[in-house]
Amino acid sequence: MNPARRTTPAVATALVLATAGGLLTAVATPASAATTCASPVYKRQFFANTTFSGKPKKTDCDSRIDQNWGTGAPASGLPANNFGVRWTVTRDFGSGGPFSFPVETRDGIRVYLDGVRKVDLWKNVSTTVKKTVNVTVPSGKHTLRVDFVNWTGAANVKFDYVPRTSATVDKVKPRTPAGIAATYDAATGKAKVTWSKNKEMDLAGYRVYRRLKGSTYPAKPLTTTTSTSYTNTPPPTGQTYYYETRAVDKAGNESTGTADQAVTTVDRTAPPAPTGLSTGSEPEGLRVGWSAVQGAVSYRVYRAAGADGTYIGVGSTKQLSYVDASAAEGTAYSYRVTALDAAGNESARSAAVSGSRRDLTPPPAVTGVAVTPTEYGFAVRWDASPADDLASYVVRRGELLGDEEERMCSLYPGYYVSAGTTSYAYTALPDGEESCFIVDAVDDAGNSSFRWTGEARIVTATELDMTPGVATPEGSPVRLTATSEEAGVELSWSPVADATGYQVYGWNPRTEAYERLASTTGSSYRDTGAVKDTTHFYRVTARYADGTESAPGADWVVLAP
Repeated sequence: MNPARRTTPAVATALVLATAGGLLTAVATPASAATTCASPVYKRQFFANTTFSGKPKKTDCDSRIDQNWGTGAPASGLPANNFGVRWTVTRDFGSGGPFSFPVETRDGIRVYLDGVRKVDLWKNVSTTVKKTVNVTVPSGKHTLRVDFVNWTGAANVKFDYVPRTSATVDKVKPRTPAGIAATYDAATGKAKVTWSKNKEMDLAGYRVYRRLKGSTYPAKPLTTTTSTSYTNTPPPTGQTYYYETRAVDKAGNESTGTADQAVTTVDRTAPPAPTGLSTGSEPEGLRVGWSAVQGAVSYRVYRAAGADGTYIGVGSTKQLSYVDASAAEGTAYSYRVTALDAAGNESARSAAVSGSRRDLTPPPAVTGVAVTPTEYGFAVRWDASPADDLASYVVRRGELLGDEEERMCSLYPGYYVSAGTTSYAYTALPDGEESCFIVDAVDDAGNSSFRWTGEARIVTATELDMTPGVATPEGSPVRLTATSEEAGVELSWSPVADATGYQVYGWNPRTEAYERLASTTGSSYRDTGAVKDTTHFYRVTARYADGTESAPGADWVVLAP
């Protein structure tokens, strides 16, 4: 409260000054400039009547209306009774909203909002009268005028305008903050957002939000502050971020957001390390592959002699794989890969992956292949391969297809022979058929001339015909199986119902007849006299109680050298 002070009227004085040119008269007069009071301070006027007529006796500024003059005069030169005091103020109420106008008075008071009377207690009273009026103030600037009169007796007055902040009463959102601006310091990576102060009297503060370009603002703000600025460090990703500020009042009402304020950060964030590494040997080198990394524009490949060794860069690429042409064949290496973004940020190195470049150079084609028909099949011989990394030979037999002018060798699966061997006893039923052969050399990386080129020297040979000259009849109840053993040939069969024994026969090529080798009541027989390097043919019949024999069951077996 700014109490009225007693004032003394200025008295004009005349000064007569002696000068060289005669007399100069100077008259001092009081200032008459109008009183101005900065909002929200009231301009206060004192009147020596209750009709507020004529020129005010005094004008000053008052920060609040809360005076008690008792039975005395409110100011020098005013009567103790029948005087009037008027307060006026024009201020910006922001978004406006519900207010209460509480008054206490003795004697009369009237309150006006933009000239419209809102409170009217205009009566000479002997005690203080209190009243509160609820008023909705529109948004923007408005003028309050408070008229107080004292007719007789003691004089006191009190008035205020207070926003109602209950969430059930106040549904008016604050105004959107004005003057929004954002700056970005590339050196520190900090963004500063500033705005102007809102005019609402019930303002609780401001909420600052941030979003990435292309996304929406989150429900939770970055901060809530009563200041009109906020400094934030957005992620240093080289992307554009938008900021907005919203005002919030004490009832929890939030304004709409300000216009987006964009800042584009300096990209100091490296992409994630590549994953999914793999290696594969190719003719050109050892290929290292990986999965795509979001945001990467290129990749760097590092190589070491072992997973924990020293990694040295061997190349870079924009692709998802890299062929290390400098990798030596048959040598194991470990690789790690990094991803680089458009700003040149390099990721951490990936997990290591190991691999080796395969030896893709096959041994030369085998020479000197010779095939000799034998009683056990074929004797195959060849010249030793000069390859230093020779692992084995593969001997493959095939069937000749086509006519005499153009025949093709259709190969069967082969047999592997150790690298120190240059011959192989190929066992087969010598039944006079013509066969074809190749011998392929394979190195310790699995390379072979035939596998790479599909070409090999083919040698043909016709089998000896060792088959018995006596045909075996069909319909035998004996199912014979002949098996090669170290100690000869093992013959076995399933028991035949009603049989009292079995007769075992062997083919004798000299006599061109099956000769009985043994009689047995069991279901097996071992021919320990069977010689090697030849093919043996056998028959077994079931013998019955009446002395007859069943049709024979037959089988053959080759005893290799």
